[in-house]
Amino acid sequence: MNVEEQIEAYITSQPEPKRSDMQALHRIIQGVMPACKLWFLDGKNSENKTVSNPNIGYGLYTIKYADGTTRAFYQIGMSANKTGISIYILGIKDKTYLAQTYGKKLGKASVTGYCIKFKTIKDINIDILQAAIRDGVEVTNENKVS
Repeated sequence: MNVEEQIEAYITSQPEPKRSDMQALHRIIQGVMPACKLWFLDGKNSENKTVSNPNIGYGLYTIKYADGTTRAFYQIGMSANKTGISIYILGIKDKTYLAQTYGKKLGKASVTGYCIKFKTIKDINIDILQAAIRDGVEVTNENKVS
């Protein structure tokens, strides 16, 4: 199964209305990031033990660690959780930035250092979510390791 098929299977495995919300968000993120690299992480470690919720990833960001090693990862992520959906905006160094810049404008969402969590898509302002995603992509593009 290729990445697109894994993503489709993951989204369609969700109960409604989460399934429709995730399909809409998938289209929205791809609209912000056309032709981006797609990722699917099943949430399992090398021993096939579940360690996180499955994640859909968008884009490519190279993380540079203090020891000089690097790792490729996605810029934007999406995951279903028990109570709704999480959008991950990775690579922003200031962990208060998302909450301060977008938190109050997003609607009914919980915003942490890199995660925007909400129950349903109708609870949030999509234009503000798109702005946060664009902002995160811009920051990670500026900080790319070559």
